Amino acid sequence: MKSYRKELWFNVPSRRAFINITSQVQECLLESRIKEGFALINAMHITASVFINDDERGLHHDYEKWLEKLAPHEPVGQYRHNDTGEDNADAHIKRQVMGRDVVVAVTEGKLDFGPWEQIFYGEFDGKRKKRVLVKIIGE
Repeated sequence: MKSYRKELWFNVPSRRAFINITSQVQECLLESRIKEGFALINAMHITASVFINDDERGLHHDYEKWLEKLAPHEPVGQYRHNDTGEDNADAHIKRQVMGRDVVVAVTEGKLDFGPWEQIFYGEFDGKRKKRVLVKIIGE
């Protein structure tokens, strides 16, 4: 069995964003030369997420609105976590809802997706450098 590991780095200039990282993960798969197995894609920061869904602007807008209703950024004083001097408690909650990682099957050297599925990096407390781990295991 082979194993491949790579970190993808992001420095999102805004507080929140959804970035399609499917092509970067596909590049990792090509580099790995693994034809059958699994790919783990993991946000390595507690205020960011990785998830799979459709690459459709309206859906991403709906996510943004829904997440902000669920865990609004302001007023920052509503969260005990922010008593530490941080202002990102909402980002921790948004990450928890959107998920930490995804696993995608690798079949015949390709990411084995359903229709319309794409991999996204979700940033909820941007303006600094963060990473995503891509770990691919198989033959």
